[in-house]
Amino acid sequence: MSKYMQLTVDVRPFYTKGFKAAYPKLAGHLIHAKAVKEYEDPALYDLVAKLDKLLYDLDGNPKVKEILLKQKDKLKALYSEIEGHIADRKLSEADNALYKIEDIFEDIEYDLAGL
Repeated sequence: MSKYMQLTVDVRPFYTKGFKAAYPKLAGHLIHAKAVKEYEDPALYDLVAKLDKLLYDLDGNPKVKEILLKQKDKLKALYSEIEGHIADRKLSEADNALYKIEDIFEDIEYDLAGL
């Protein structure tokens, strides 16, 4: 590693129409709980990083909190896996794990539609 510089890998969101369009139910609940701002398009990876805070922010909405809690362990495990892959420069494996996070968020959105 350089003395004054460092290489980083960043996971950035890429929504064609924004977070609210991709996950309208989840976005609505997170915005209502003031866990995210209305104009933000957070990366799902970043949402997992602050999942404990999101759950705290959703204390006033136990049904939504319960849906997220069901997926918490899987999401946290995938987050750790991705961090490891990034550190080892295994970006293809990290990308595959990001797809799994997206699948879980699709499940969360589906469950939220039933509320």
